[in-house]
Amino acid sequence: MKLGQYPSNSNSYCLQRKGKDPTEHKPEVILNNFTTRLGHSIGRMFASLFPHDPHFVGRQVATFHNQRDYIFFRYHRYLFKSEKKVGIQELGPRFTLKLRSLQKGTFDSKYGEYEWVHKRHEMDTNRRKFHL
Repeated sequence: MKLGQYPSNSNSYCLQRKGKDPTEHKPEVILNNFTTRLGHSIGRMFASLFPHDPHFVGRQVATFHNQRDYIFFRYHRYLFKSEKKVGIQELGPRFTLKLRSLQKGTFDSKYGEYEWVHKRHEMDTNRRKFHL
């Protein structure tokens, strides 16, 4: 994976304001738009990074959103404003990922077998075809 956009310390000062600290509760994980076979594999990898028994009391959500083969990560807390209205509060960090390759088994850069490799000049010619 390639890390696309990540805010520097000067840009992320707004995430460190009072009341916006994550708690020790385990977050819910939302995987959005991972519909292809490759997308299912990547989605399972991201889901395995978090515990499978979220604490709903903490109201924290880790979202992985796939759009045009870029994966956007956001970390939020949802807040109940009234019985019918819900808002979200960003807890940080946020970043964008781009899949470069997917390797079978354990990581081995020399003899590893790749399931999928992004071939930039071949795959970027058609802007309407996406792989994730």
